[in-house]
Amino acid sequence: MSTVLTFLVDPNRLSRDGIGRIFADTPYSVSGEGQGLEDLLNQNQPQDNGPELVLADIGTLGNEVYSRISGLRSALPNARIVVLVSRQDVHRVIECFSAGVEGCIMKDISSAALIEKLDLVMLGERVFPSEVLSMLMRDSVPVWEGKPSAAFSEAGLSDRETQILRCLVSGSANKVIANRLGVTEATVKVHLKSILRKIKAQNRTQAAIWALNQGLVEEDASQRQHA
Repeated sequence: MSTVLTFLVDPNRLSRDGIGRIFADTPYSVSGEGQGLEDLLNQNQPQDNGPELVLADIGTLGNEVYSRISGLRSALPNARIVVLVSRQDVHRVIECFSAGVEGCIMKDISSAALIEKLDLVMLGERVFPSEVLSMLMRDSVPVWEGKPSAAFSEAGLSDRETQILRCLVSGSANKVIANRLGVTEATVKVHLKSILRKIKAQNRTQAAIWALNQGLVEEDASQRQHA
């Protein structure tokens, strides 16, 4: 992967310095940093090339997550946006994805895992923390209007589609799913479109939450239960 110009947005200088050190010897190069989104927007105009990746702390979005992400998207249409979140930010994670971010990453993951997830984002994947899916189930957090449309049998999902849903619950990207199931990424994408249509979900995040609502567990947990 070539160098990825990255802008860091975090009110904590120590946190920004720490991420900068994590980025050493990786493709990610800090091209700018600031305490808030205003710093980012003041330093980068739409006519500029701007950063390729914006890594922002959830706290910098304030109480208007959707409008602030939408404004950032308009100002920097070519940048991928990733938000760092904590376990207390469940509701706001959903808002972030509704606004169109490419990823939300938990702050308590390892440095290596952070780089791996950013790599997935730069490959075109959307990264959603699987830990939050479990928290959504535990707290019964509503993510869209109405209830899931049908159970698995009523939805008419094939065995392969159910396998893919199980992978989504574990937070796997398309490439990982393809390798695990021995198919191409194109095949995974075709199945995903079919799944979304059958269960009336708008994206893979909603599909994963729908699956959890129907009692489907992630693949590793399923294997442990039958061990």
